[in-house]
Amino acid sequence: MLPDNPAMHEMYRRMCLIRYFEETVIEIHSAGELIGPAHPYIGEEAVAVGACAALRNEDRIAGNHRSHGHPIAKGGNVKGAMAELLGKVDGFCKGKGGSMHLADFSVGILGESGIVASSVPIATGAGLAAKVLKKDFVSLVFFGDGASNQGACHESMNMASLWKLPVIFLCENNQYAITTSYKNSVSVDNVADRAPAYGMPGVTVDGQDAVAVHEVVSHAVARARAGDGPSLVECMTYRFEDHSLGLDRIRKVAYRSDEEVAEAMKRDPLDIHRAAMLKGDIATEAECDEIENAARAEIADALEFARNSPYPEPEALFEDMYADDG
Repeated sequence: MLPDNPAMHEMYRRMCLIRYFEETVIEIHSAGELIGPAHPYIGEEAVAVGACAALRNEDRIAGNHRSHGHPIAKGGNVKGAMAELLGKVDGFCKGKGGSMHLADFSVGILGESGIVASSVPIATGAGLAAKVLKKDFVSLVFFGDGASNQGACHESMNMASLWKLPVIFLCENNQYAITTSYKNSVSVDNVADRAPAYGMPGVTVDGQDAVAVHEVVSHAVARARAGDGPSLVECMTYRFEDHSLGLDRIRKVAYRSDEEVAEAMKRDPLDIHRAAMLKGDIATEAECDEIENAARAEIADALEFARNSPYPEPEALFEDMYADDG
């Protein structure tokens, strides 16, 4: 069953915001305006949006190095996200975190990290906090197929299951850990097949279909909120761009063919969601175009805002490093 019309429209809006945000990031990186690596989320938008549509504002999320899409999907301010990428003071982390460290506690975004699988125990800790404090929020963590092989991931799933913590472990299986196919690094057919070993349900879902992701994650969220413990959701998706901007050597490694990429791009998540809205009489062509145009304008405004934001002062370097006892 499709979500109601406003929810479907909002999901499409957020998918468009992520796509145009990432296209802008690629443009300004190519122009030399954005320094350092950035990891485009293009092709995976349905995962973040479908999952976050199943969450409340107070629910927590944590992400990884490829995490521009997660905060936007959760409702984070795109101006703050763009300013952070450009190292400006109005960014989520006052310009000190950059592309791989976006956090906005006001909408439950605990942050991201470039250390593979390092956000998994953080999200598990948030789930423990919910249980200890007897709060109703759940915690969801996004991680990749490469991270699924890390010890921190397995330790977290074991602890969450043992203590029945309200955590959703969401694997974004985009099929490559940089240049290594998951088929050469994961010992089972699907990452979700590992769930029974930890006493939790595991589901593999089409990660290009935001509605399908939303349905599966909604079930996992309801289970977690009811006190029944964690779930492992594996979303089969595909990144359309290279692993990272600024790492040109990776582009020279023939780890996937042009034909494979072209075939994957035929299942663009934005096209799939738009088609579902049109087929279900949820939106007209004109309404879809209006959503897209508004999203483009919002990202353009975000870039202008970021460009006009000042850089932090040097003396601010050591601020926010320690807890304020006051």
